[in-house]
Amino acid sequence: MTRTLPQQLLDVLPDAIGGRLRAPRYRYTAAEVPAPAPRLDAEVRLYVGPVNFAGQGNAWARAAEALPGVAAHATQFRAPGMPIFPADTVVPVNVYRFSRRWQRREFEAVARHYTHVLLEAARPLFGRLFDDDPIAEVAALRERGIRVGLISHGSDLRDPDRHGAIDEWSPFADGAWEREPEYRRQTALHRALLRATDAPLFVSTPELLLDWSPSIWLPVVVDAQRWATDVPVLASRVPRVVHVPSNAHVKGTHLIDATMRGLHEDGLIDYRQAQGVPFADMPGIIAQNDIVLEQFRIGTYSVAAVEAMAAGRLVVAHLHEQVREAVRDSTGLEIPIVSATPASLREVILDVLARPGHYREIAAAGPAFVAAVHDGGRSARAMARFLDLD
Repeated sequence: MTRTLPQQLLDVLPDAIGGRLRAPRYRYTAAEVPAPAPRLDAEVRLYVGPVNFAGQGNAWARAAEALPGVAAHATQFRAPGMPIFPADTVVPVNVYRFSRRWQRREFEAVARHYTHVLLEAARPLFGRLFDDDPIAEVAALRERGIRVGLISHGSDLRDPDRHGAIDEWSPFADGAWEREPEYRRQTALHRALLRATDAPLFVSTPELLLDWSPSIWLPVVVDAQRWATDVPVLASRVPRVVHVPSNAHVKGTHLIDATMRGLHEDGLIDYRQAQGVPFADMPGIIAQNDIVLEQFRIGTYSVAAVEAMAAGRLVVAHLHEQVREAVRDSTGLEIPIVSATPASLREVILDVLARPGHYREIAAAGPAFVAAVHDGGRSARAMARFLDLD
């Protein structure tokens, strides 16, 4: 990428000046530039970043620290309006993109003081230091002796053609989604990175195992205690049902909303959507409800579903049988999620109303499943070989 002379001048100015001279939407202050990643006191020093979607980069870093001799640091860039999740370092997006001082210092800190890096979602760790080219970034880290692995969160790798062909409810099934070209670009870039680097790939959900071989399932991690509740489930004649349309098109909100509102208007359920709720308030929202409607287009289960299972809520979602089989083969456990599609959801909810005892048993299995699969232990074991501990 050729940079203009004004851009080059801004890059060499101190942050206190260069950050203020940029166009308003790209400005930042020197005070917003974080210190470089610290030197960690451990034999294996893992750096994870830069997206931390749903707090998972940080959660995987903490899980890795349960392994002997491992310390980890999680970083993420954050744009205005993005959800706030725990991380060791949060970098304002304009600093991440434009502060050459931060980019150079962060790269040097990682190259000098860390042994392993996990790069998320094919996004550059160090902004534009290597001209937005993660292939060049991986090569530079390897030249300094760093072992690099990649993590896919889902949309950065999921093949629209494969998914649209196997699932009638797929957001890619009809080719009409306006964001599909964006997702195609993302997945093409990720595949190019994988081919060029031959780096080990970890995937956050089992259905992604179909999108790149070989890959390793790295289960998402939740703090089960944060979601635990003593509030009984399905104890009321009219159950409370919640749907969180964090990404409404992918979640299939428009495909299920009329059905759920019809059941609500008939007085059979108390249905609501939870929109714009801060993450800190979500455990209380989930605990107040009996049934959590997750996603109805992708065929897998997300962090939100795991959190609801940890709370002992009844989770209803569209799950591919391949996901159930992959979890069963890996863990010996059944996923305690009730399967439904937009077409079958009404019948499923009516069956819950008719057989609450049966579905209370399914909900009750959620916390134990989360403790066995998503408490971080299994994720740490998945990373052990990459961290040279297996």
